[in-house]
Amino acid sequence: MNRTDRLYALVEELRAVAPRPRSARWLAARFFVSSRTIERDLSALQQAGVPIYAEPGRTGGYCIDPSHTLAPLGLTGDEALAVSLALTMLAQSPFHAASASALRKVTAVMDERTLRESARQAERILLLDDGRSLSPAIAGAVSTGSVLLLTYRDRVGDETAREVEPMGYVGKGNDWYLIAWCRLSNGVRAFRGDRIVAVEPTGERSTRRALSADDLDIRFGTLRGIETDRESS
Repeated sequence: MNRTDRLYALVEELRAVAPRPRSARWLAARFFVSSRTIERDLSALQQAGVPIYAEPGRTGGYCIDPSHTLAPLGLTGDEALAVSLALTMLAQSPFHAASASALRKVTAVMDERTLRESARQAERILLLDDGRSLSPAIAGAVSTGSVLLLTYRDRVGDETAREVEPMGYVGKGNDWYLIAWCRLSNGVRAFRGDRIVAVEPTGERSTRRALSADDLDIRFGTLRGIETDRESS
């Protein structure tokens, strides 16, 4: 993570827990840098006008002005539970890190009554986890456009190494597929996450290719997109 990204992430971390403080040591461990680096970053943010201040004492640390945080969401208990459940179910997806961060931010701005109500309902829900996870390199490949070197195991157990240009993802339950242009087979292929043995970014950036359902040989189910329009219902 470069310094610019870290400065932005620091603000988001403090916003997520405001008005509670985070110590420089905690933040240093969170971002894998020294406490001195964190203190320099916080000083730079303060000089830039971000309302960060220090809380003294054993349980103190750095806080951000609550007015600089997100407003309460106004969710009902059922809505809060649905959001928490949806984000938790992404733990085995390419978006596991982003979903965990989003969940912290959402719960940080829930009012106490809604949080308690959704927590009571959540106690009655269990998710079956098979322990699979995807490499962070796969998670960021589509957004960065990085060409990947995959070691892939097919259904009979044979392994091949191939360079691929990530195009997108297809998710079905806990199964996630990386859709990519495969340079070995010279075509669009779907790579199942739990069959990817190893992955390594090559450092090469690929030209962005359009992802179309017509390019995918889906023999079961119906592909549908993600709604991001505020007017969608």
